[in-house]
Amino acid sequence: MKNMDYKDLANLIFPEIKDISYYEEKYPTRELPEGAIVTRFAPSPTGFVHIGGLYSALIARKVTAQTNGVFFLRVEDTDQKREVENGVTGIIEALAKFDITPDEGMKNEEESFGNYGPYKQSQRKEIYQAYAKYLIENRLAYPCFCTPEELEEMRKKQEEAKVIPGYYGVWAKYRNLPITEAAEKIKNGEEYIIRLKSPGDAERKVKFKDFIKGNVTFPENNQDIVIIKSDGLPTYHFAHAVDDHLMGTTHVIRGDEWLSSLPVHVQLFQVLGFKAPKYCHIAPILKEENGAKRKLSKRKDPEAAVEYYAKEGIPSEAVKEYLLNIANSNFELWRKQNKNASIDEFELLLNKMSVSGALFDMVKLLDISKTVISKYDAKTVYEKALAWANLYDNDLKELLEKDTGYTLKVLGIERGNEKPRKDISKWSTIKENIEYMYDDRYLNKEIEYEYQKINDKEEIKNIVNTYIERYFNISDDKETWFNKMKDLAQEFGYAREVKEYKANPEVFKGHVGDISTVIRISLTGKANTPDMYEIMQVLGRDSVITRLKLAVNDEGVLRITYAAERSEAVNNKKAVNDEGVLRITYELNEETL
Repeated sequence: MKNMDYKDLANLIFPEIKDISYYEEKYPTRELPEGAIVTRFAPSPTGFVHIGGLYSALIARKVTAQTNGVFFLRVEDTDQKREVENGVTGIIEALAKFDITPDEGMKNEEESFGNYGPYKQSQRKEIYQAYAKYLIENRLAYPCFCTPEELEEMRKKQEEAKVIPGYYGVWAKYRNLPITEAAEKIKNGEEYIIRLKSPGDAERKVKFKDFIKGNVTFPENNQDIVIIKSDGLPTYHFAHAVDDHLMGTTHVIRGDEWLSSLPVHVQLFQVLGFKAPKYCHIAPILKEENGAKRKLSKRKDPEAAVEYYAKEGIPSEAVKEYLLNIANSNFELWRKQNKNASIDEFELLLNKMSVSGALFDMVKLLDISKTVISKYDAKTVYEKALAWANLYDNDLKELLEKDTGYTLKVLGIERGNEKPRKDISKWSTIKENIEYMYDDRYLNKEIEYEYQKINDKEEIKNIVNTYIERYFNISDDKETWFNKMKDLAQEFGYAREVKEYKANPEVFKGHVGDISTVIRISLTGKANTPDMYEIMQVLGRDSVITRLKLAVNDEGVLRITYAAERSEAVNNKKAVNDEGVLRITYELNEETL
């Protein structure tokens, strides 16, 4: 005991732990192109993946791909009390849903791939202990035997003295404990932790360059922070410094809630003799509430969870595009100039990222989603919608699978054009946007005909009947069809062209758009649909006539509940209107069928 030194104390605490030279050799410097960025997504498996975490991961993946660098997934599970079951699997699956693929990292709960693993911190315990041992040997760390009661008493005294709270300087009770006394306590089985012997002085300022926020200044860290807990596992602060050094991390990309930890982290790199990575702190995604801005909350906001977007059926491409829109303000202009380009072609710049948080805008996200879905062909829409329905909507699944060929025609309406349809913003709304195209559903439910400018029942009835009797022909090409719609408008005193009406509004009752809206609503029950000509072509002659006749039945009722199947309405040439006890049968004109 008399001749005991710090190396002996380190060996007592960490017997049979390898020298750090072993790990320095095992994890050599990466051989990468100049300027290549190496970074990571390093979540804790303590719950669902937050949209802010996905945001960080997307940015990390993007900048590494742009520089031929490396993006790895490291799981920081040193706080095992908060870990949830299958937490790692949840993280991996969340990234996979958004096609954010790590080059290295965890591939399931326990296994990883890559030359710098393991990539799960609880599996790297001996590595951290090797570096803690090194610090003790060099008088840069020490065992602390403070009990919770001692720490509480110290805190109260600091409050009374009105000094900065914490474990530092004269308040660091075990900082200068003689080696022999420390060894004696360890041999007696007293519980202890390992603390950093901080060389910092809170009176001094330290300046850092953040690659997003610019130059920031903080007081130096003077706290003797815990680096190894009583269970032998490291704290987050210590583990991340060791891991980022050995894994060759060049840039730490993370949320700005970690900005205040920068003095501690940079100090750890210094005392360990490591080159510090570049730090890039991302501003949070915010939400407005009662006129104030706050961070998206896991507890309050369903959209904070990545799983929310899967359940709503918002395509991953749309979410990523929206996040890039937040990340770099020039993305929106780039997208306008490169409408069909992959987002992989957009160059994201860290120094162009906002230093203040962006407000989450669901309207904007769904608008982007509409555009993304509008670019899919019918087969892709079908496959993606069906995949979603298999998980979340059995009724939609049945609708899509009942007649695949017909459904593909429905989804193909106004798709592939220069200005494709944008009525679908997410898979959870696709049913309401296509269900009216299926006679067995449309003709068997209460239809609300909400007519627009033209809403006189007799006028509507005359327009529809005249269209059926004199203008409708399923064989017409689109130009002929539209010219006939203009002829119909003219016959009823409406302008053939919108501009014609605007030039002389006092001369006309309205314009061709008002007439076509009457036909559209009578046909579909909706004022806004994709191209009406294409809808008619998909529905077919019999269905179009049946629908139009039912909308203007002899009773003059514009809201009708139909009990008849489409087959009954067509094959038996009748439609049944069941209004309580009143039962009326309307015979369709023989010629129309």
